[in-house]
Amino acid sequence: MAKRRKHGDGSVRLRKDGRWEGRIVIGYDEKGLPKTKNVLAKTKTECVAKLKALRESLVAPAPEVSKVSLSLGNWLEHWYQDYKKVNLRPNTQMSYERRIYQHIIPALGTIPLDKLTTGDIQQFYTHLKQNGRLLRKELYGEGLSDQTIRGIHTTLHAALDKAVEEKLIFRNPADSCKLPPAKSREMKVLTPEEIQRLLIQAKEDDCYELLLLELATGLRRGEILALQWGDLNFKTGALRVERQVHRVKGELVVSPPKTKAGNRMVLLPAPVLNVLKAYQKTAHSRWMFPSPVKADSPLDPAAVRKRLQTVLERAECKRLRFHDLRHTFATVSLEHGMDIKTLSTIIGHVSSTTTLNTYTHVTDAMRQNAADKIDRGIGRTEPKPRREAAPQEPPPSTFQARKGQRRKPGTGCVSQINDHLWEGRYSPRINGGRMTRNVYAKTEAECEEKLAALIQAMKAEIAMEKERLNRANPAS
Repeated sequence: MAKRRKHGDGSVRLRKDGRWEGRIVIGYDEKGLPKTKNVLAKTKTECVAKLKALRESLVAPAPEVSKVSLSLGNWLEHWYQDYKKVNLRPNTQMSYERRIYQHIIPALGTIPLDKLTTGDIQQFYTHLKQNGRLLRKELYGEGLSDQTIRGIHTTLHAALDKAVEEKLIFRNPADSCKLPPAKSREMKVLTPEEIQRLLIQAKEDDCYELLLLELATGLRRGEILALQWGDLNFKTGALRVERQVHRVKGELVVSPPKTKAGNRMVLLPAPVLNVLKAYQKTAHSRWMFPSPVKADSPLDPAAVRKRLQTVLERAECKRLRFHDLRHTFATVSLEHGMDIKTLSTIIGHVSSTTTLNTYTHVTDAMRQNAADKIDRGIGRTEPKPRREAAPQEPPPSTFQARKGQRRKPGTGCVSQINDHLWEGRYSPRINGGRMTRNVYAKTEAECEEKLAALIQAMKAEIAMEKERLNRANPAS
């Protein structure tokens, strides 16, 4: 068993770069957080010697931390910046920072860490549920969703667990809090008839290859938009998935998948491969689905979301998310006999358990169908008639694609965000840049009215600004 170092001797560890690092606390700042110094060496023996010399060179020993002076806000800042941030992806960092700096610290940050009680935290969660929303209260209501509150609890609980580990507090006061129930988002899948209508309409709206590939592979939105032509082997039909695209602070970022299971190989069916071969002949970018407005950039995930809603509406399909196309692929695959392990590998789940839990409604029907077959083969009984798990192929759809109507230049655009919210946007080009403003409404008609008023006001503002510049810089 390794010998434990005495309190005040500092710590020694082996770094990833092969060097040894020694670290010692030399004091505490005004917030009660530790200040440290470190030494580096090629061997552990040399590192211990250097650390001892550093410790002896200090004029006075480091004072003990004052637990009373350490507030929850100071501890959260220290915990996030020194323990968590370095290992988080940019989007995850933004989530943590919203929870910590916009919600937890403003409400509980001044409470001394060792005085924080379960009651304080429970009252905080109740406030979040009733009046915790900071933006767009008129659209979404005063309180935060149950999912958001559970996310805030997860962050706070983890920070307090670390405080227990550091012996700053004896127990985690968040352990006994009652949380809102965990509610999974409703899963929607397209019927075979809707799939046909969607693809027929997609040809008219120039996104056929994208939606066909999605329905044939179940890739995540960020994964399919990050595909490059070099990822596809046309001879074998093997498609490599090894990156994803997402937005970080308004900028598109391409990064590796979050998990090891995200790096995978998918084999494409021959009909899909033939479609992509023909599509590649029209390609002028390394990206399989490039941006139409920005050179050498993948398609924006937000643009795909809006395009999908337009195609769904014109194809007379139910409204669903892009992620529900992934659910559609998985459901159809299971219904046609694909085993759970294979499906889990294709869609990039970390384990088959995740796949089983996600698609219980399908696997339950498969198990019942298997039980019926066992009854017939072993028990010699005739079970009650049930719907077979493997569906029959639907007849060809007679749906006719609807021709889209383009809005006139200068009238902005209107899109539906969800079942009860519409967004209107106007983005005139000013001095080589874009000036974008949005309006929101609960109906399309109301959104059009608000957008028309916004456009009129922005045009008047632009005209006044031009007049001001002309007066300030009269022509010579």
